[in-house]
Amino acid sequence: MKFPPLVCSLAALAATLLTATPTPAQTTPAKSIIARRSALPTAVATDPKIAALREAALRDDTAYAIIEGVTTEVGPRLDGSEAEGRARVWAMARLKSLGFANVHVEAFDVPTWQRGAESASVVAPYPQPLVIVGLGNSAATPPEGLTLPVAYFASYSDMLLSPPGSLAGKIAFVSNAMQPTQDGSSYGSEGKARFSGPGEAAKRGAAAILIRSIGTDHSRSPHTGVTDFPSGVTPIPAAALSVSDAENLERMVKRGPVTVHLALDDHQIGLRPSGNVVAEVPGTDPGAGIVLIGGHLDSWDKGTGAIDDGAGIAITAAAAKLLMASGPHRRTIRVVWFGDEETGGFGGLAYAKQHASEPHALAAESDFGADRVWRFKAKLPGTALTDSLAAALAPLGILRAAGAVDGGEDVGPMLEKGAAGVDLNQNGLRYFDWHHTSEDTLDKIDPQQLRQNVAAWAVMLAIIADAPETLPDKAAPQKQ
Repeated sequence: MKFPPLVCSLAALAATLLTATPTPAQTTPAKSIIARRSALPTAVATDPKIAALREAALRDDTAYAIIEGVTTEVGPRLDGSEAEGRARVWAMARLKSLGFANVHVEAFDVPTWQRGAESASVVAPYPQPLVIVGLGNSAATPPEGLTLPVAYFASYSDMLLSPPGSLAGKIAFVSNAMQPTQDGSSYGSEGKARFSGPGEAAKRGAAAILIRSIGTDHSRSPHTGVTDFPSGVTPIPAAALSVSDAENLERMVKRGPVTVHLALDDHQIGLRPSGNVVAEVPGTDPGAGIVLIGGHLDSWDKGTGAIDDGAGIAITAAAAKLLMASGPHRRTIRVVWFGDEETGGFGGLAYAKQHASEPHALAAESDFGADRVWRFKAKLPGTALTDSLAAALAPLGILRAAGAVDGGEDVGPMLEKGAAGVDLNQNGLRYFDWHHTSEDTLDKIDPQQLRQNVAAWAVMLAIIADAPETLPDKAAPQKQ
């Protein structure tokens, strides 16, 4: 991957290269980077108050305390569960104790999936247990389970080449491997095996499907996650193998036919309560638009939801609290801890519907763990705001990147309605080792990297909250 146009000082560039280790495919020759520096714009001076806020954030542990609290006092927070309800009560108390105003829950109902007993094993020719986890929206097997031959596919694309009916009486096994990337792009490409694989296997008559976990580890902790069955397609049992077990099963099928026993007691249980927890730092100018930030409060049930997304709710709330302490600001900062991101993004959709009539200056979320922010992308009017962001973020080792703002599942609906946006992208080289597994726990949070995230968000909020520009300015050209 080529580096985007740079706007930081040479010192900041060096800091970034030292702290964000690229994969080989992402490495740009140093001579090329240095040669381009002569074409960079002159750095923009940063307001001393923003610089002081940045330094204060690097000493602040509010975010860590939030993650420690939610993982210890609530734990896993599966959508529609009793635990997700307890999380909302906990969240309201925590946000009030931090000094936020207008703290409340905006309730909605969600279709809820419930995990039951899950097991799998190789029956022949090499009997042994397999470590699996059911995928969200999976159907159940018969009570006695299924014992069927495996139809192996090296990739999701290979399975798509199979004609309708060709998988009848078989358990499909898709074994595409995900590689670590700094920007997490391999999740989109390899994740199709989970997002769409079960539905496509069902179309081809499969009785069930096993996929290699969408993860970059080589452990026996399988990665769960939601799957979607298209309208008119009857759901089938669907589970992910741990990466180690998938590799073992792949070795077996390359030796000859394999029979697997699969038992899943996973069910849809109807509508259950969920909700978004909302809090504010009120601004001085109601007409300037709301700055919407946050992450999602729900989590999968295997870990305790530290990196996904205890980190996101903590980073954004801690940054907003720093803004609150620094004095009044023009725009209201609204912190939302969204419900139900994991099984359908219903929290973001519910928020967009309820607040459609309110002007939103900007929408941004944190939902990619807590490792260092290494780049940012912005959809802002003109160039002055983006240049100011670049200058203020450079001392944190953060580069400006070209390209569209991605937003995220929770704030995506507000971006589609026209809100401006900023992405603060974290280093994703470790994230998918633990994503959606039992290893998503507090010990994966690095406090120093977490503080750098908070500093980046505090800087961004300070600049956007007091910007004199009209946000969003649909009449102005958007610099990407």
